[in-house]
Amino acid sequence: MAPSPSHSLKALVVFKNLMYPALIRTVHVYLLEEGVEEEVVEREYVFHKEGDYEEIGFCKILTLQSFCHSAQSEGQVNGVWVCIYVFSGDCLVDVHRIPSILSISRNPKLASIPTLAADLERISQLSRREDCIDPLKSPTEEVSEENNDNEHELKRNEDRFGLDLNCVPYMDSEDEESNQSAPGIVERKKRAAPKDIARLALEDLAKYFDLPIAEASKNLKIGLTVLKKKCREFGIPRWPHRKIKSLDGLIRDLQEEVKRQQEADKAAATVVAKRQRMIESEKESIERKPFMEIQRETKKFRQDIFKKRHRARVLENQCRTLSLF
Repeated sequence: MAPSPSHSLKALVVFKNLMYPALIRTVHVYLLEEGVEEEVVEREYVFHKEGDYEEIGFCKILTLQSFCHSAQSEGQVNGVWVCIYVFSGDCLVDVHRIPSILSISRNPKLASIPTLAADLERISQLSRREDCIDPLKSPTEEVSEENNDNEHELKRNEDRFGLDLNCVPYMDSEDEESNQSAPGIVERKKRAAPKDIARLALEDLAKYFDLPIAEASKNLKIGLTVLKKKCREFGIPRWPHRKIKSLDGLIRDLQEEVKRQQEADKAAATVVAKRQRMIESEKESIERKPFMEIQRETKKFRQDIFKKRHRARVLENQCRTLSLF
């Protein structure tokens, strides 16, 4: 929601996402009640290359704790967000410092997001200098040039650190490293597009519940942080790999026990097979609803198996010790 006209803009800080440059996050600081009280508003936008810009829903990140706009500076990195512009009402406005992509006169597509355009217009009105635009360049060309400069800067940062911020880091084998033409450059895997990430459903994640979360993020071609954020959106507090792996182990043990009991005691084999089906059903439920915990009865049964294995190992060690005398 746009601020009331009576609200005075005190500061505006604009950030760009290092992984997805089309994502822009802003922090607006307004003065309320004749400058006595402050209101801090955080927003997120998608600057589409094709079509209008749009404001999207999000969870607070930059203002989750106390936010001090005076401590921000252009080029400063905060997690996966890099600051590209800082305005403070305490300082004079220099329009030459405003990126072309945030200039009302140079980028007409800003009109599609009035919550940001209104504050940028306020900043433009506060300026004591005229906004100098090169007459040989059209607004579209200047915005395109700014996008290219930002993309080149992002590429230089990735090459400098030798990794893709949206991919799980991995090491190549020694043979592959020796065959690289330029030392220090690590091959980067292609990541999923933002629109593909937005379309990820719980069923897509469920295909990889049997893998550790790092391997699952590689197969989904998204970063580990992005995958954890998706899990929170679906109400998954913890990646269910360990729960499913534990249930798989119990199912294998019961399958072996059924084979042994079928020859000695068929009644006991029926009881074991029934428990196996119960655990298999519980595993399927967790795969559908990964936020579910393992049932108390299953945990007790698992603990009994652990104790039984421990006693068997102790007895085996004792027998080995006695055989030495």
